Amino acid sequence: MQSIQGTDAMTSPTTNLPASKSVFIKWALLGSVGIINGYATILMYSRGEMAFALLTVILTALALYIFGSKKTYAHRYIYPGIAGMILFILFPLAYTIGLAFTNYSAKNQLSFERAQSVLMDRTYQSGDSYPFTLYKTEDGHRIAVKSGETLLATDSFNLASIASAEMELTPVDSVAGDKEKIKTIIQNRSNLNTLDLNMPSGEEIRMSGLRKFAAVVPLYTLQEDGESLLNNETGETLRPNLDKGFYQPVDENGQFVGSTVSPGFVVGIGTHNFERVWKDDGIKEPFISIFFWTLLFSAISVALTVIIGLVLASVVQWEELKGRAVYRVLLILPYAVPAFISILIFKGLFNQSFGEVNMVLEGLFGISPAWFSDPFLAKLMIIIVNTWLGFPYMMILCMGLLKAIPEDLYEASAIDGANFIDNFRKITMPLMIKPLTPLLIASFAFNFNNFVLIQLLTQGGPNMIGTSEPAGYTDLLVNYTYRIAFEGAGGQDFGLASAVATLIFLLVGALALLNLRVTKVAQD
Repeated sequence: MQSIQGTDAMTSPTTNLPASKSVFIKWALLGSVGIINGYATILMYSRGEMAFALLTVILTALALYIFGSKKTYAHRYIYPGIAGMILFILFPLAYTIGLAFTNYSAKNQLSFERAQSVLMDRTYQSGDSYPFTLYKTEDGHRIAVKSGETLLATDSFNLASIASAEMELTPVDSVAGDKEKIKTIIQNRSNLNTLDLNMPSGEEIRMSGLRKFAAVVPLYTLQEDGESLLNNETGETLRPNLDKGFYQPVDENGQFVGSTVSPGFVVGIGTHNFERVWKDDGIKEPFISIFFWTLLFSAISVALTVIIGLVLASVVQWEELKGRAVYRVLLILPYAVPAFISILIFKGLFNQSFGEVNMVLEGLFGISPAWFSDPFLAKLMIIIVNTWLGFPYMMILCMGLLKAIPEDLYEASAIDGANFIDNFRKITMPLMIKPLTPLLIASFAFNFNNFVLIQLLTQGGPNMIGTSEPAGYTDLLVNYTYRIAFEGAGGQDFGLASAVATLIFLLVGALALLNLRVTKVAQD
């Protein structure tokens, strides 16, 4: 008994050592991850990226909890999926919805502190300007400034290391050296721009042009309240307008007057962007029109591709058809070609001036349709192209589903005297509809957001007239959102685009729930 206990006592340190090492390595790795991500979070927060800092904290805390606790051992296998869902689905959704309640745009994309700093860095010329000449001497370079009839010059300096220096100007009779060409001044302009020269009168001047120095002072002075700015040139007082997100002059009563001063800063504006969608006729009317066109385009695309795909799938599986394998390969080829190449080819085929489609139509019927300028023809062209791109996928699906139907059912129906239509209505369609329904919903959702087709083929055109934001007759909702965000006449309005994207999310979500409800009822 003693020998056994002695053996256990001798072996226990050895067996526990690997476990201790693994625990140490685990906590060392978790600690390193926590420290690195904590430092990254502090950097994000210091730069005003509150949303990304919060996301990093959530993902890091979740990882440390799951991988550090024995109770959550099983969850570590699903953590990558959870992190991916948070990072690529929930966070972009929450961030987009958050932007919808702000004035974030090309004119308002800075924080208040950053916008104030940009304004504080602005300067203006407060006095006379003086022509100057840059001389190259034996000891380096010298700057000569002409003040009336007096010639003032600096001591010799190294042009490459003169940045942010301060030098005295003294009267001289002449400067010995060669005048530098304008090319040298341009090459060293960044250094010369930071050079301060002190006149004998005490005035400080800076470079204000390629051939001039002038007294340059800050345009704005920050007041004691830490927000107001005094315009040193005009004497106006500017205060931040939190409703518009700009600095704006105020009168004696503190009321905002005059024009706003760029750059602007991001502020919360509540539901203003959503109200614009419903109250501004220039946005509401194209939004409603584009919404119904998006629904119609998606529904027609799904219907045509399914019908054509099912017919062709039935044909290529017809046993009496010779060369079925060749036909099957040829019909699948459009699906093998990258979509953007096919779209660009069709754009050339439908060209109104020299496209092959119009050449054929003009030769046969004497007509030359305006595919890209007529709204109806443009929509028809898009549906034709999208049907061509989509039918091979549906044909492949239908071929697989048709193969899965037992031949005994058709043989039994033939004995009962059923024809092709009866077989399709009572056997083929009922057995195909259940497995095909989720795929049809997915196809509808894909076409609902088919950004690439519209952008490459028509870019949304022809454009609607009288809209507040750019909109076209062939725009889908996703393209309309893109144009608001990047092509707006008043600048890139990301806040309004986020509001429209939020509405699209709600509409698509409602349609998805409706489709699921209809599917469930059909299956029951």
